[in-house]
Amino acid sequence: MTDDKGISGHGGYGRAMSPASPDSPTETRSTDVAQQHFPGAASQNAPWLRDEMLAMLDHWVDWRRSRFSEDVDLPPEAPRAVGHDRLSARLTALRDALTEETPTFTPRYIAHMKSDLSLPAILGWFAALLHNPNNTSREASRVGSVIETEAIAHLATMLGYDPGVAQGHFTSGGTVANFEAMWRARYRLDHCLALALHISETTGDRLDPFAAAHMGWDRFRALWQQHGVTEAELKQSSAMAGNPPDIYRRISRASGQDYLGPVMLAPGNRHFSWDKGANLLGLGREALWSVRLDARGRMDLEDFEQKVLLAHGQGRPVLMTVAVAGTTEMSAIDPLDGLFDRLDVWQRQDGWHIWRHIDGAYGGFFRAMLGGDAEAVLTDDARAALAAMGRADSITIDPHKLGYIPYSCGAFLTSNAQTYAVSAFDAPYLTRQDLAAGKWASTLEGSRSASGAAATWLTAETLGFDPQGLGAILAGTIEARRALEAAVTAAVPQARFLPGDANIACFTLAEAGEPLSATNARTGAAFEFFQASPAFAVSRTTLGKDGAAVKAAHLATYGGQDDGGDLVVIRLVVMSPYWCEPAVRAEMTNLFVAELSGAVQASQVMPTEDGKR
Repeated sequence: MTDDKGISGHGGYGRAMSPASPDSPTETRSTDVAQQHFPGAASQNAPWLRDEMLAMLDHWVDWRRSRFSEDVDLPPEAPRAVGHDRLSARLTALRDALTEETPTFTPRYIAHMKSDLSLPAILGWFAALLHNPNNTSREASRVGSVIETEAIAHLATMLGYDPGVAQGHFTSGGTVANFEAMWRARYRLDHCLALALHISETTGDRLDPFAAAHMGWDRFRALWQQHGVTEAELKQSSAMAGNPPDIYRRISRASGQDYLGPVMLAPGNRHFSWDKGANLLGLGREALWSVRLDARGRMDLEDFEQKVLLAHGQGRPVLMTVAVAGTTEMSAIDPLDGLFDRLDVWQRQDGWHIWRHIDGAYGGFFRAMLGGDAEAVLTDDARAALAAMGRADSITIDPHKLGYIPYSCGAFLTSNAQTYAVSAFDAPYLTRQDLAAGKWASTLEGSRSASGAAATWLTAETLGFDPQGLGAILAGTIEARRALEAAVTAAVPQARFLPGDANIACFTLAEAGEPLSATNARTGAAFEFFQASPAFAVSRTTLGKDGAAVKAAHLATYGGQDDGGDLVVIRLVVMSPYWCEPAVRAEMTNLFVAELSGAVQASQVMPTEDGKR
């Protein structure tokens, strides 16, 4: 262990163990942006932040006093009362209690997808909090709802959507945003199947559930008008508007085979929210099909294609295909360009419009790097994948992760109003002017705070979601991750890193040729060492059967023997903006190498199976 001050205090912000200075334009830019737009690990920007917070509070007080000031003649200040004293005392207790909270502001915290907040995020959040608008409707949020619209436009531009036609709203996080995507994908699928079922039962033509469910809105409109189907008739054939088991029975009869319902395709390393969503929608766990991962932890496109064809053969529509931009384990970016190319071929040749969703809760903001010097730190594969994000039907993104916005703040976006439509049997090609006054009828959550939208808006307006702003910060974190990996590899021969596309590093501690069980034991012991030490916060994860190719490739790097079990890895989330600064990066890297060396030394005296050392 080291004798530093521990995770709650990084031990001196300027104590670099060796001189360091920016050595690339990207590093220089990321350093400047981090120093100007974040509090600083030692709160260097605290005086300015304090002034802005007090000015904002004064502005709010003046606004309150100026509104309807003629109503009641009251003194400008209330006398201090017992209630104030009690509140002050309990507030002091609360403040003291929170000092024991996990100090995620420090660059020593590299355990999970959480870091310090940006200055514009803090100020934007606080500004909206004071006014407390509820973005459920324009009536309850005349300004907050406008801010949300503009913030969504900023995100849409960054993600490759046309901000003039893209739709979206803020959510409590990526989980709800993913549910929003499932809700809309089911809305389209149900409309298409209901129309096709009605036509089949009316004409006697055989129903192809797979082709029908993927006809797309253009084909839906044409058939709707051609057959003169009424809204009432459509509802009578809808599983969502009627009785699902009865509709499934009718689909089975019209198609000549048992209809088992739709499936969802998602990579094996998907977020747990997809399993929750399948449960909530009543699809059943069996309906969530895992797509195998390749050796780099990305979606295996060959396995994806085989699973789509399997679903087609079984007459089971694909409710949606989910790809991930920045996985939570390894920050892997699925090959979105290749995936969408394959879907384009099916759409062009077979008329299959399969819903495309990107879970970019963590990595969606990496697209801010494109179009400038920042993108040079990306691999060609990652750059091409991120460039393809605008081809998705819907995207989930979490500003409270790499947007450096306070919790809880997620966002859901679609490419246009048509894909945003949900839960109505109105003509789906309308822009739904009846909802223009508020989002309440098109969001899963009713009441929604405007604070996250305001924080995102102010961040976009100042820091910027582009290569010169947030993109420079994220490029700096990727460079920092690579520098950390290089330093650890040079100093600790047993450290063996898995591939990564962004700013998350995963590694094991392994001796050449040893069995997986020994590697797991050594890695696990090192993690426990970190857990017992206050120096750094790290995390641990495992790669199971869906990551079999990752495990096999990793074992091959040191001749490891697979004697069964999952692969245990130590995970480092290098997302702190302070790692962009050369002095901090040098200090943190040296301290981490020293701490890991102590962990390796401790793991070498692990007890054997007979209890001896």
